[in-house]
Amino acid sequence: MTSRSSREKCPRRVNREVIDTMFRTHPKTFQTAHKPVYDGRKNLYSKTPLVANFEGPLELEVTLPSDESRERVFKVALQYVSRVSLGLLDQVLERKNQQPPLDSIQALDVIMRHFPSINYTPVGRSFFSPPKDYYHPLGGGREVWFGFHQSVRPSHWKMMLNIDASATAFYKQQSVIDFLVEVLDLKESQGQELSRQLSDSHRVKFTKEIKGLKVEITHGGTQKRKYRVCNVTRRTAQQQTFPLQLPNGQSIECTVAKYFKDKYQINLKYPQLPCLQVGQESKHTFLPLELCNIVGGQRCIKKLTDMQTSTMIKATARSAPDRENEISTLIRNAGFDRDHYLHDFGITIVNEMVKVPGRILNPPKLQYGGRTRQQAVPAQGVWDMRGKQFHLGVTIRCWAIACFAPTRQCKEDALRNFADQLGRISNDAGMPIISQPCFCMYAAGADQVEAMFKHLAEKYKDLQLIIVVLPGKTPVYAEVKRVGDTVLGLATQCIQVKNVNKTSPQTLSNLCLKINVKLGGVNNILVPTIRPKVFNEPVMFLGADITHPPAGDEKKPSIAAVVGSMDAHPSRYAAVVRVQSHRQEVIGDLSAMIRELLIQFYRSTRFKPLRLIMYRTGVSEGQFNQVLLHELKAIREACVKLEVGYQPGITFVVVQKRHHTRLFCADKKEQIGKSGNIPAGTTVDSVITHPTEYDFYLCSHAGIQGTSRPSHYHVLWDDNNFISDDIQTLTYQLCHTYVRCTRSVSIPAPAYYAHLVAFRARYHLIDKDHDSGNGSHSSTHGEEQSLISMSKCVTVHQDTQKVMYFA
Repeated sequence: MTSRSSREKCPRRVNREVIDTMFRTHPKTFQTAHKPVYDGRKNLYSKTPLVANFEGPLELEVTLPSDESRERVFKVALQYVSRVSLGLLDQVLERKNQQPPLDSIQALDVIMRHFPSINYTPVGRSFFSPPKDYYHPLGGGREVWFGFHQSVRPSHWKMMLNIDASATAFYKQQSVIDFLVEVLDLKESQGQELSRQLSDSHRVKFTKEIKGLKVEITHGGTQKRKYRVCNVTRRTAQQQTFPLQLPNGQSIECTVAKYFKDKYQINLKYPQLPCLQVGQESKHTFLPLELCNIVGGQRCIKKLTDMQTSTMIKATARSAPDRENEISTLIRNAGFDRDHYLHDFGITIVNEMVKVPGRILNPPKLQYGGRTRQQAVPAQGVWDMRGKQFHLGVTIRCWAIACFAPTRQCKEDALRNFADQLGRISNDAGMPIISQPCFCMYAAGADQVEAMFKHLAEKYKDLQLIIVVLPGKTPVYAEVKRVGDTVLGLATQCIQVKNVNKTSPQTLSNLCLKINVKLGGVNNILVPTIRPKVFNEPVMFLGADITHPPAGDEKKPSIAAVVGSMDAHPSRYAAVVRVQSHRQEVIGDLSAMIRELLIQFYRSTRFKPLRLIMYRTGVSEGQFNQVLLHELKAIREACVKLEVGYQPGITFVVVQKRHHTRLFCADKKEQIGKSGNIPAGTTVDSVITHPTEYDFYLCSHAGIQGTSRPSHYHVLWDDNNFISDDIQTLTYQLCHTYVRCTRSVSIPAPAYYAHLVAFRARYHLIDKDHDSGNGSHSSTHGEEQSLISMSKCVTVHQDTQKVMYFA
């Protein structure tokens, strides 16, 4: 069935109301005793025919009562589309020899989601309800709501229901005045602050937060009419005018404050505050802030601040055993046994978690250098570098310190002590710093970066590194990276002032890990004798990722990054980056990017890789076919363009972190650490994986806080005929080659590096006037011209290309 309301883009909640009202108000039209289920858009599923001998379209009119003066009338067209068999799904899964029918999976998903969609607030694939016995404010008018994720997935023998605890940020239901106070952080002298006109910067900040939100009026008695905010006025309520229609047909200019006094006998308490402009901008509907409330149940899609993210993590982190209990409670409370829709369709849910066999992969050994040439053996995803030296350490002869923190925050003695301690730790690590900094100066503000760095580059021709001390979150960081990476080709290493004032061996050691690779060194390598046999011939490991602008941004571009290994270890990687159209999901210029990396690989090793192994992140399951079709073809094209007949074997693996599958230890004795997580190296490749495709779960990192999320790997293409043991072992070993820490990370190093490169390119794009932290856009010469100019911004200096500047 297809339902279509006469109002385009109605919220799913309204659509559900329309369909529910239709069945209640037209009982004679529909013959079925079973209530159908609806996806809130255009698909309606019924166990039995809704209408006897139904062939053609059926049009019905549905009236919804409204809290406004007029009722809302909808037209619904019903059209029979097809018959879906849920029984076929079971048969296919039992035979394991063909793809499960997508229409049956979609129908099952709609049946499963219908009941919770009525009782909760749906957000994507999760369901939330307002806080009852908890309160977790995030600041800025936002709070945490807890709920649950639910989706159906085909597995090796049955359809599985994936349930997980979920949390997200919602806007608090409160007065707009309270919202303003929170957003602008007006804790002190509220009365005094609100009795003055808002400054321009405050008004802009408030506008950014409230624009797009729904508010309801408080002066309409029982009729709490709702509006969507489209802007905030520059003028105050006592200055802002609009054309008021008089009974005699004339119109006069009237201020908002006067209108509310004359019509509703309301003397505004805050006439010096601006008004909300609501509805369509052309209609000039203005509401005083104090007469509006924020409507409850609105999810916050804007990016959380660093402080809000930190608060969110603290509020939502659960140890693995606690999360397991929470999910078990969710399943019991979900009321599947009370869901008559499931009952009607003959679906039953087993309330117990499924038990799956897993195994723990052996970690690789890591080879260090120096005189001792020691090896490290990771234990639970962690190893220690004490007493070991870099495999290939760089000698630093000429370096500088630029301190952008003021002298009161960071004294000269602290800088001197930091330089001494860094020298000691770096020497122990096999990266000797054989002189004091050639330059150590204070500076203030991002506008001083380029001039200072250019002066240093001209004065000290052999300058290898500039260490930059930052006073917290500042636009200086973006400018340092732009100038260092793209303008001068100078290695830069930023450090927060708190870590300079109070040095710790751990922080300095981590700093050395980054500095060594930025200067062309190699921290460690996989011990060659115990690597998988794919290393026996030249192989290039690729990582690819696309970062998109934050939700709500309609203009900024997406950034695609690809990295490729440049040696046999693999430890060194080169990067290429492209700016592409807003939210484009496939890497548009992949062929040229791979070609660049293949040429660089040949220059570095004098070999042509016989195998290419790509780890691609940022792809959802619905995009697998589209991405594989375009990107596999692009990789092949790059190879053939370099040399006719050059056809290395390609393995294309998609890496997913954003999913809701969680693995818990069946035996409590096997739980690791305080958080009680599964051991690093746990892999699962049966029972809960896809019945026909090749996928596996691998938890390659040690869970420190909260519950570990295993990475989900889908091998979409494999010319190299890997057996499952080999691809899993290879993937796990690559998780140990990430240069920034002495830990195994949650995804393979090349995939992680691609993410870092794309993230760094966002900083390269930031306008010189630093008005935004997420990239700049220019619409003067059209999108194409803009993309060309942005491509120049993200192109790194030729000297920078030779090293891992993104580490």
